[in-house]
Amino acid sequence: MKTLMTTVLLSAMSVSIASINTAFAISAEEQGLAIAKKVEQRDSGWNDYTTSLKMTLVNKQGDKSTRAIRLKILEMSGDGDKSLTIFDSPRDIKGTAFLSYSHAVTPDDQWLYLPALKRVKRISSSNKSGPFMGSQFAYEDLASFEVDKYQYKFLREETLNGKNTWVVENQPIYKHSGYTRQIVWIDKERYIPLKIEFYDRKNTLLKVLQFQNYTLYLDQYWRAHEQVMENQQNGKVTTLSLNNFKFRTGLNQRSFDKNALKRAR
Repeated sequence: MKTLMTTVLLSAMSVSIASINTAFAISAEEQGLAIAKKVEQRDSGWNDYTTSLKMTLVNKQGDKSTRAIRLKILEMSGDGDKSLTIFDSPRDIKGTAFLSYSHAVTPDDQWLYLPALKRVKRISSSNKSGPFMGSQFAYEDLASFEVDKYQYKFLREETLNGKNTWVVENQPIYKHSGYTRQIVWIDKERYIPLKIEFYDRKNTLLKVLQFQNYTLYLDQYWRAHEQVMENQQNGKVTTLSLNNFKFRTGLNQRSFDKNALKRAR
């Protein structure tokens, strides 16, 4: 339930978090939660969208490999989103498909279809910290953002790449998470993430994700056309270059049932 102070925070768009804190003595936890709720609120109501992307993997020596991917996402009311990821190249993984049902407070449901084996593999709820298809993204990184997945703490205000941001700490509630915490830089004006630091189970910095080249769609929804995940411990980098966003294409839940994995082409 929202407290009075949280409601004031959500509506006071032109007032900084720091000044609100001074005037009303809101806790850092309330501030962080209020910002997270506003991020979720700003990015709701788009229904569904599709996009194409290129995944570029770079190892420590600088060697590169690329993959062509299609992504479909369905917004769900009262629960996390559903997504279907389809690999079109290279040839050895063509037809591989990944289906994810995100949830707010229960473990996400995820399945991987491997065409070479012609079988669907369920991803264990205790194995979501593993790397997704050899990339620096973990399975849990692919789930949609849901406010109830984390506990929050506002840390500070900071300028990042010329943008005024709030810096918020997210602590995953999910007991099998590969992270103890995430530090997120959120653009004050647009309520979108610009950077995320991921800390491993030893509370050591593991990865840094940066969102770049944002574009506005439907006069409301910001999408980053490039996401760069850099592993601070092994030197590997995965870049996602996204394009051809199409919103409200008519996708429905049948487009995301488990049979859709085998139908994916």
